Amino acid sequence: MQKKTIAIIPARGGSKRLPGKNIRPLAGKPLIAYTIEAALESRLFHRIVVSTDAEDIAAIALTHGAEVPFLRSAEISDDVTPISAATADALERLDPDGTQYLFVAQLMANCPLRTAEDLVSSHKQFSETSTDAQISVVRYGWQNPWWAMRRDATNFSLEPLFPREMNARSQDLPELFCPTGAIWWGKTRVIREQRTFHIPGRAGWEIDWQHGVDIDTPEDLMFAEMLLRLACTHQPSKTRKE
Repeated sequence: MQKKTIAIIPARGGSKRLPGKNIRPLAGKPLIAYTIEAALESRLFHRIVVSTDAEDIAAIALTHGAEVPFLRSAEISDDVTPISAATADALERLDPDGTQYLFVAQLMANCPLRTAEDLVSSHKQFSETSTDAQISVVRYGWQNPWWAMRRDATNFSLEPLFPREMNARSQDLPELFCPTGAIWWGKTRVIREQRTFHIPGRAGWEIDWQHGVDIDTPEDLMFAEMLLRLACTHQPSKTRKE
């Protein structure tokens, strides 16, 4: 299975909300290092490749054990190109005739808290369902999306997005899930053709919300660091053998 599977880690250098986010330090380690290390530890992949347009990201990725066989072109490194286009581009560069890899995992560098165990678990569901694409999702918490409202910018009046559900009890409403970029699986043939994981029939694999955090702002980074500290605090201590 490993020889047929590749991990692509998209990590462009042009983030505006959090400049340099993919190599920002998190608990003393570059953000992208967490994704590379989880992929390595999972032992699922024949290759772990970082797709970036930035020399500094490439250098750090190489240091932590990933491959960077090319620098991504500027045409697919802007603010509007879907991230999955970079994954499709990487597949075309690395496997021109589409015969080497059957499956691809797209692992976003700004989702550092997913673990090797998460990768293995998500891969198990992907394999068992035989779906063409599977994305990671988190369950909504105390903020009930069924009660979402628009607010008018002028008079601040509120309009519910789901009027019928506004009067329902939360326990009577179906669960809703939000995508996170932590772990997206796809059949390489489909991703190359469609250039997206958002295809009809895509499956959702639920990840623990604490592992599915996407970092896009300074506040997100602070939150992730707090979660890491809490995780370390609650780890059982190892007794030293005398």
